[in-house]
Amino acid sequence: MEKIKSHQKLPTDWSKREILRDKGQFWTPGWVADAMVAYVSEDTDLVFDPATGRGAFYEALLKLNKPDISFFGTDIDNEVLGDEIYLSDMQMGNPKRCYVEKRDFIKNPPQRTFKAIVANPPYIRHHRIDEQTKLLLKHLSARITRQVIDGRAGYHIYFLIQALNLLEQNGKLAFIVPADTCEGKFAKNLWKWISEKFCIECVITFDKKATPFPNVDTNAIVLLIKNSKPAENLYWVKASQAYSTDLFNFVSSNFNVLNFETLEVVSRQLKEGISTGFSRPTQHHNDFKFHLDDFAKVMRGIATGSNEFFFLTGQQVIELGIPQAFLKRAIGRTKDVNDSIIQLKDLEKLDKENRPTYLLSLNGQSKFPQAINGYLKVGEKMGLPNRALIQQRNPWYKMEQRKVPPLLFAYLGRRNTRFIKNEAGVLPLTGFLCVYPLYDDKVYVENLWQALNHPDTLENLNLVGKSYGSGAIKVEPGNLAKLPIPEHIVERFDLERPYKTINGQLDIFREPIL
Repeated sequence: MEKIKSHQKLPTDWSKREILRDKGQFWTPGWVADAMVAYVSEDTDLVFDPATGRGAFYEALLKLNKPDISFFGTDIDNEVLGDEIYLSDMQMGNPKRCYVEKRDFIKNPPQRTFKAIVANPPYIRHHRIDEQTKLLLKHLSARITRQVIDGRAGYHIYFLIQALNLLEQNGKLAFIVPADTCEGKFAKNLWKWISEKFCIECVITFDKKATPFPNVDTNAIVLLIKNSKPAENLYWVKASQAYSTDLFNFVSSNFNVLNFETLEVVSRQLKEGISTGFSRPTQHHNDFKFHLDDFAKVMRGIATGSNEFFFLTGQQVIELGIPQAFLKRAIGRTKDVNDSIIQLKDLEKLDKENRPTYLLSLNGQSKFPQAINGYLKVGEKMGLPNRALIQQRNPWYKMEQRKVPPLLFAYLGRRNTRFIKNEAGVLPLTGFLCVYPLYDDKVYVENLWQALNHPDTLENLNLVGKSYGSGAIKVEPGNLAKLPIPEHIVERFDLERPYKTINGQLDIFREPIL
């Protein structure tokens, strides 16, 4: 391995830390790093960091003033392993205290175990990982966990798995990771393995005012895990103020001091935490009586495969000469809907702003006007028939079909009002979900819309969605269908209509024509 020698200067201005999305680098602020290192540095003579970066955890170790503990790190980025990164211990008469080497922790991990592991692993989402690496990660997780980890897991998940595999008996691990570690499609199998093999001592979450990574679309959590017999309970913490020393003092007390001004500390059952998701608060009423699928069907919006080709502005429609018979009004971006209702006047405004509102909707027929035939040839020259999603269609230009949904749901956003009444009669693209009430009369649609936008209902989105930075929540169609609706809301808006019977037989709700 290529050795990286000790260096002279450690940057301390973390507020100006660079965010490199492709490399997944988000630098850990000192107030969080200090608490993480305090946890792992008990009863060890070495702290290992597999994603050393600019040295936040090494700096935290220096602050602890424990001269008997050395630091070993690995990283693959020459830029962060360049000059002027690590404080030189040569001047302290301890040339071996900090040792960092260039090494790929996933592909070539150290051939040993560790008593203390701390890391902020690279946050690289699955769609940025090449297929060859994905196959390697699949084999790695299967070998270690004996579980199938969903392919939508990000790179940080495999860092966590690899690190836990290298943790000595009674050793401690502290990882700061995105909230999707507890919420993603892969979470169930991941936490089944972790909870059966390790002791999850503490999970630290952050209020949006205290986020360790401001202006980044992810919520962070800190996992404090010990390689010992699993326990039935853990400490769940929510920090409400950044740069406070309360988090460090809580961890340093070995979780014995629980009352802090900026921390909410609760004891939590392991089983409940896994069921709810550790990134979410404790839920004492998981058995809700009513959910959205009791009153509506949910479906994703239309995936065109190429919005730049199929989703057109009014000006493009005129220039291309495409007849209205082959077009449907549509909405694509959540920020194009600024209110809880979308009306025709909103589409007119978007048209004036030259925003696309027309979906080219062809149903597979072979005979078209000359204008459309010419435009399809443009699409062929663009290589659209070979795109992953489009090549599954026959013919390639055949568009997905949806009935106009009375209600829309903003798939990902920070807006307070997420459910939108569709008075404009638009079809949504994948920025939205379609919500089809089981009764389609105006009164019922209105009542359901108000019920879904009630604060008590919106609060429950945290139970079914994946949380991102600054309060953003992403909810998949299947999870939105499970959205709990409080009983008092159902009663207030008269949602629980009785089933009708015809000749004594139960008349099941009509299925919407999708």
